[in-house]
Amino acid sequence: MNLPAGHPAIPSPKIGVLLINLGTPDAADPPAVKRYLGEFLSDKRVVELPAIAWQPILRGIILTTRPKKSAHAYQQVWREDGSPLAAITRAQSKGLQGAFGEGVVVDWAMRYGRPAIGDRIQAMKEAGVERILLAPLYPQYCAATTATANDKAFAHLATMRWQPAIRTLPPYYDDPLYIDALKTSLEAGLAALDFTPDAILASFHGMPQRTLELGDPYHCHCRKTARLLGEAMQETLGGRELIVTFQSRFGRAKWLEPATDTVLEALPAKGVRKVAILAPGFSADCLETLEELAIRGRESFEGAGGTHFAYLPCLNDSETGLAMLRALLSRELQGWVP
Repeated sequence: MNLPAGHPAIPSPKIGVLLINLGTPDAADPPAVKRYLGEFLSDKRVVELPAIAWQPILRGIILTTRPKKSAHAYQQVWREDGSPLAAITRAQSKGLQGAFGEGVVVDWAMRYGRPAIGDRIQAMKEAGVERILLAPLYPQYCAATTATANDKAFAHLATMRWQPAIRTLPPYYDDPLYIDALKTSLEAGLAALDFTPDAILASFHGMPQRTLELGDPYHCHCRKTARLLGEAMQETLGGRELIVTFQSRFGRAKWLEPATDTVLEALPAKGVRKVAILAPGFSADCLETLEELAIRGRESFEGAGGTHFAYLPCLNDSETGLAMLRALLSRELQGWVP
């Protein structure tokens, strides 16, 4: 098409895939962590309390005391290329470039922190992207994760005069592709150990019990993931139960149980001295897996009398993990991509 003289250049139409994960501070120091926590804990999807009651608590004791402690935790796992979650999500995006044919660009963003969802949507639009598949990388749906990621994207779309068409990746907690990827990864991890675990734990991020009572499907999704994985690994488990636990309790409210730390501390007294633990609800390793489970979980277990402990990594940007994401995303792109 010949454009009139002086007409702005028009980029070739493209399709975009935007991988979205939770978020991370820009640095492992108290000021950066304070900024991150302030944004994260101000999200009404995350803390479902009236702002008039919650904000004074957040701006008072929490943001005064917690950043220093959290910064120390981040320092235990920080990489040369930055936060593990950001580095791995970036690697997942890079690993998927070109996977869906010409004219499909893959980018990544964080719900809290940078790169911001709105910024990446805007950059895609300016590059000629007319259709975007939003892909929150949460296998199990929760309003505090999947919904708020989509909310943030839709909030930016509300500011745009010329919006791209949008699809969103559904939760994939029971998808055979996901269960098979977990099975492959777990079996490889177990085979590489120099001991045979007495028990295997599947630790999911916790949520307040109230979210379940309000109708959030997260707890049910976690349980179904674990059940399907246990059934798929029946031979490998050899009669051992895949124990489901929930981690990362925060505040005084009742959270989903059983708690990961409590279970780890109780197992040695029951004769379970060798443990392997995985975190199937996380698409990429992060503070909650690398520090809370791999470091503090080990300390809790061995402090209670355990002798062998192994944390098995998330799918991350492994060949198995990327193959699963390619297949899931390709399915959601049908009709847009030849």
